[in-house]
Amino acid sequence: MGEREIIEERNRKLKELLEMGIEPYGRAFSRIPINEVKEGEENVSVAGRIIAIRKHGRASFADIVDWSGKIQVYFKEDILQDGYKIFKKLDIGDIIGIKGDVFRTKTGELTILVKEFKILSKSLRPLPEKWHGLRDVEIRFRKRYVDLLVNKDVREIFKKRIRIIQLIREFLDKKGFLEVETPMMHPIPGGATAKPFITYHNSLDMELYLRVSPELYLKRLLVGGFEKVYEINRCFRNEGISTLHNPEFTMLELYQAYADYRKMMEITEELFVYICENLNGSLKISYQGKEIDFSRPWKVMELKEIYKSIGIEDWKDIGAVRKKIKEMKLEIEKEEEKDVFELLEAIFKKKIQPELISPTFVIGYPKETSPLAKNFPGNEEIVERFELFIGGLEIANAYSELNDPIEQKNRFIEEVKLQREDRPKTVDTDYIEALEYGMPPAGGLGIGIDRMTMLFTDTPSIREVILFPILRVRK
Repeated sequence: MGEREIIEERNRKLKELLEMGIEPYGRAFSRIPINEVKEGEENVSVAGRIIAIRKHGRASFADIVDWSGKIQVYFKEDILQDGYKIFKKLDIGDIIGIKGDVFRTKTGELTILVKEFKILSKSLRPLPEKWHGLRDVEIRFRKRYVDLLVNKDVREIFKKRIRIIQLIREFLDKKGFLEVETPMMHPIPGGATAKPFITYHNSLDMELYLRVSPELYLKRLLVGGFEKVYEINRCFRNEGISTLHNPEFTMLELYQAYADYRKMMEITEELFVYICENLNGSLKISYQGKEIDFSRPWKVMELKEIYKSIGIEDWKDIGAVRKKIKEMKLEIEKEEEKDVFELLEAIFKKKIQPELISPTFVIGYPKETSPLAKNFPGNEEIVERFELFIGGLEIANAYSELNDPIEQKNRFIEEVKLQREDRPKTVDTDYIEALEYGMPPAGGLGIGIDRMTMLFTDTPSIREVILFPILRVRK
């Protein structure tokens, strides 16, 4: 029977139920989670979706599931009497509530003998029998609700994601950090160089930007006397979509007064260890066939030394960098339009990053690419910053925060001169004014929660760990 015929048959059953005076879309139902059902209980009440039916004349079995688990239920005509006629109108996918007594079958399976039941939601579309393979990937993301229904592994990924976020909060709360909320609409996009989404406020007659980062607002809180703050925030970047990028994503950002990037390294190691131990009971995981050990201390590498190891002695010599790109036979989109630091980043992503499997802090980034970070003492070229790489993924970014308002203003002015056309040519004078009141020295840390979830669920694509990823509208 094809899908259209199945839908027609289910609509016929729906009509028959209504004619019998049965409400096919029921009311609230008092019940316990399926995983709390115990052998020998009487008059237990559970609810869930039917995922299998085995009809045997005057007695039938069915399997129902809720978020907590699955259980077998047993329908008998001599117990239900006229209710058994209603049972015959049920289909796989229907949601029902039942009351009955718990026993074990001869095969030892925990089962509920149904004494009464109610239809809570009649399913008019069949659940797919097979829901896998590349052919169905886009359908899975578009119909995530069906994906969750039929794929236990997918449900487990999102249970882990929920647990990871709970553990982040637990860890930071124990450390004395305060969770805060900052604006999602900004008059000036700041904290990252990404292309923003633009919106418009009618009453104020002004353009606003969906935040690319909460950084500058969180640091305003340090000025205001908060000493340890964090936000688990949604950020928006109007850029490409890939296995590692979604225009809407989730970040953890935290800031600690009187700390620096080294303190952020310590917190990062401690956080990942805390999550790994509580999530997996071990400091070792497998990601895409490679073992990762989170045991401390983690490796630290200097960016300039990394480039020297592949033959780039002077990372500001664009001629030497272009020559190396040709030697490596790298294809870089619009290479001729990129500056030396964009070219270096492209080399890093293609040639170096995939090899950084064990947790690795890369330090010593050029000042030109880090306008919000402090210089190394006595070195104007590089800043106190690290990026963290695990499993070949960029996971975190942190630095000692620049708290000098004069230096920050000068850097903003230089940044605006080089600003991309898709960003406003504006210096954030309000943030500079906040710094002029005095911000304590501080360390800041950002961690991509989506990529962290990819690691801990052994998932190769960011779309697999976001419930509803952005997709092109169907024509």
